[in-house]
Amino acid sequence: MFFLLMICSVAVSLCTGQSDAVLGSLIDGADAAVSACVKLCGAYLVWMGVLNVAKEAGWMRALAALLKPVLRPLFPNAGRAGEAVAMNLSANMLGMGNAATPYGIEAMRLLNETNPHPGVATNEMCVLIAVNASCLELFPASLVALRQSCGSVRPAAIVLPVMLSSLAATVAAVLLCLLCIRPCRSRSSYCC
Repeated sequence: MFFLLMICSVAVSLCTGQSDAVLGSLIDGADAAVSACVKLCGAYLVWMGVLNVAKEAGWMRALAALLKPVLRPLFPNAGRAGEAVAMNLSANMLGMGNAATPYGIEAMRLLNETNPHPGVATNEMCVLIAVNASCLELFPASLVALRQSCGSVRPAAIVLPVMLSSLAATVAAVLLCLLCIRPCRSRSSYCC
């Protein structure tokens, strides 16, 4: 769709004699995109480094251990996937969604290994997707980096609003999961 819009705008600019303005805008837009990517790469590298230090120091495992009792009612049949689930949610809480992805994939793989019907989503898989999508963030590192790269005067001003809104979204996701899954537990393990 975007490509079609771009072709239409180029055709209209050629018909109206304004091709110089369109070419200038294309080059300015490409320049701004590359500049934003370079700035974001720096911020991502810093936060990925912080996350790696946290992981090596055992902070991620400590946060995952703190989360396990809270997650047990949501993931009663997680088994070996419990640690990967906790690590995934821990990385998400620190605002590092990109770092959380490998843990989420690993958790899904492990959950599917114990699935009596491989390829069919279990309750735990559905809950993981819902909680992951709602994504409780204690510090939205990616958004702060994006705001800083765009020249925001106070890039961290969004931390509290993001924390509160993500908390509300996560609570809603958990409540919906509990409402939908609880009646199904007695019948089967894949009725989400």
